[in-house]
Amino acid sequence: MGAEPLPDCEPAGSGPLTAGEIADYVVTAAVWAPSVQNTQPWRFAADGQQISLYADSGRQLAVADPAGREMMISCGAALFTARLALRSLGYLPETIVLPDPGQPLLVAQVSWAQQAARTGFEQRMFGQVRLRRTHRGGFDLDPLPPGLLAALREGATRYGAMLRIVADDGRRAALAAAIQTAERAQRAGSAYAAEMARWVSPPGSTRTDGVPVTSYPARAEHTDPDFPGRDFAHGHGWGLPPLATARWPRSAGIAALLTTAGDRPLDWVNAGQALQRILLTASSCGAAAALHTQPLELAWLRESIRVKLSDGAYPQMVLRFGTVTQAAASVRRPAGDVLSIGGEDLSSSDG
Repeated sequence: MGAEPLPDCEPAGSGPLTAGEIADYVVTAAVWAPSVQNTQPWRFAADGQQISLYADSGRQLAVADPAGREMMISCGAALFTARLALRSLGYLPETIVLPDPGQPLLVAQVSWAQQAARTGFEQRMFGQVRLRRTHRGGFDLDPLPPGLLAALREGATRYGAMLRIVADDGRRAALAAAIQTAERAQRAGSAYAAEMARWVSPPGSTRTDGVPVTSYPARAEHTDPDFPGRDFAHGHGWGLPPLATARWPRSAGIAALLTTAGDRPLDWVNAGQALQRILLTASSCGAAAALHTQPLELAWLRESIRVKLSDGAYPQMVLRFGTVTQAAASVRRPAGDVLSIGGEDLSSSDG
């Protein structure tokens, strides 16, 4: 909501930062990771030079995400952002993902002891942490920057994921049709609709989580083929007015699937890390991304996409990339709401 970018250098102060100051800086960045329905399903505990990231099961979408797959992807995105924040301070993060089988909500532990110069690429990504927005709608007809898709694919492989560009017209239409089918089914399902409504804020709300009216268009932007977004307004007419300079028809952009070879919690966390690297890289190059999860929340549609469009790999996210003037604004809870100091055990956190 008009927030300034996070600093791209070490916070000002007299002398070295304390471990507590570093933890606060890192979590202040990490909360700006994307999450399903902006549920922000994470908690952090800092103890000396270590931050533990926990999934907050009290913010899990019980209807849309009963297995917690999207919750863990969201936490993976926050993990990547936390690691990137440490790099912005010149630290080398040491990360253990899912360190304790007896604590399934303990997503990762990140520590920092060694230092190394941050790279220009890392700083450019970090500069987009609070500027990046999930796009909901169509794109302009302008092409993506040369080499961007190759860079996004390479970034995904660093986390054992694959970004599959869906370029064939038939497969692209099939993917769009799957989203259309899922959107119709979920709009008709009372449990889905009620759960989504709990995470959508009305105009004037002071909530710092969920989907605010400043983050989606008031009028659905149809594309060809049509990749519909969620109906957050649900008939209320909420949302942003269309841009006066928008050209019609709107482009669907470049469609892609983020997939993993396995489908375990470790794969979900790493898919989240890959997702955030992809989104920040795209944003740093002036490109926007739209995210779709609807067909992956229906088991039979997800399996169909896996078999027909993913070559047997597990789809974790549907993405579209393009160029567009963005006016969306989001909200986040402050670091103090999600960070505990002193190594508090949050393994049974319920929000």
